[in-house]
Amino acid sequence: MLHVDDLHKSFGDIHALQGCSFQVAKGSMLGFLGPNGAGKTTAMRSIFRLINPDRGEVTWNGEPIRPDDLLRFGYMPEQRGLYPKMKARDQIAYFGRLHGMDKSAAIESAEQWLAVFDLEDRFDDPLESLSHGNQQRVQLAAALVHDPELLVLDEPFSGLDPIAVETMSNVLREQASRGKAVVFSSHQLDLVEDLCEDVAIINEGAVVVSGEVDQLKDAAPIRHLELDIDGDATELIDQLEGVISTEAKGDHLIAIISSETDIRGFIARAQEAGRLRHFSYTSPSLTDLFREAVK
Repeated sequence: MLHVDDLHKSFGDIHALQGCSFQVAKGSMLGFLGPNGAGKTTAMRSIFRLINPDRGEVTWNGEPIRPDDLLRFGYMPEQRGLYPKMKARDQIAYFGRLHGMDKSAAIESAEQWLAVFDLEDRFDDPLESLSHGNQQRVQLAAALVHDPELLVLDEPFSGLDPIAVETMSNVLREQASRGKAVVFSSHQLDLVEDLCEDVAIINEGAVVVSGEVDQLKDAAPIRHLELDIDGDATELIDQLEGVISTEAKGDHLIAIISSETDIRGFIARAQEAGRLRHFSYTSPSLTDLFREAVK
């Protein structure tokens, strides 16, 4: 298990981390979420000792992370960490060698991962000749080439087309199913909700919400109400207590309301007036939880 405990880190007057804590178990996937500048990248770099926290610690299997542990970790930074003029296969194999693989095993693994990402015809192409999405695939292959026990990925889905997103999603699911611990950051919250059982939301350097997605949604103090109503819904929604926010798209209304609001009388009145065509009342989405957490 990876355990990040009470990390603090300041850069001059900027407090990047202010008590950041989260954990991810082997065989699970954690979505590490937060607005820009919240501290996600600083926390991830702390795992690999690229940044030394002012306070707090990072442990693996209950022990401080040692250099040998780092050889068994895979890291994909948000910024390109590859050599633009180096051939795709050669540099993936090179990263495998850096993690202790022998030359033949590193080349074989590099070719296998390039094939997984549909790049088997680009073995000898320099990175700079590849599209942004294909460079992203090479970057992930470099993090996977040595079969790591822990994967830490900073915005791995950035710039990918839907097919590449599906491929990468399947790879991450397969890694977790094989007992790997996977933590990744992303602003694509619908994708995180689909992939991850657990999330940690960081804001201003501290994790403000964490846990299993389904449990967080059920325990949230808000609910998601959608209505299809004939005519203007403004007057009708004004009759409902506990409304936090609304968004109208023609006759379709989306409202975030308090979980304590009893909507039965409201729905009955709308039906009696003959104006309600359809409604849904559900737990909030991960996007709703995120907005509430980082307000």
